[in-house]
Amino acid sequence: MLDRARYDQYLRAFNARDYDGVADFYVDPPRMEFFGIVISSRQELKDFYVWLHSAVKESVTLRNFAASETCTACDAIVRIEAIRDLTREELDAKGATGFFPIARGEVQEIRQFIFYTVKDGKIEQVEAALPPQV
Repeated sequence: MLDRARYDQYLRAFNARDYDGVADFYVDPPRMEFFGIVISSRQELKDFYVWLHSAVKESVTLRNFAASETCTACDAIVRIEAIRDLTREELDAKGATGFFPIARGEVQEIRQFIFYTVKDGKIEQVEAALPPQV
């Protein structure tokens, strides 16, 4: 089970950019599909976040949390602060077609619903969705 205490450990590793620590929470190989990104190996997971965090400071703050033996669900605010321009062209070239371009110094706070399929206490699959924009 990926309960709240374990998820908080995961978030601490994520927010600290401890990519090996983050990858340790996943089955091997992981399966992630979100906003155009497809990750199917531990190295792809690490490479993706190294690339993304070369452009932005990203942190996740939970609003709501629920967990069972097979699923962990989060309602979170993902805060993105650009440390360099991240253009539509660069995002598209990486396959991140569902991400938003952001200019250096800009901040985006995005509410996301994140669903983790859990197997034997490890994350097997991640899916994310945005609520409708008002």
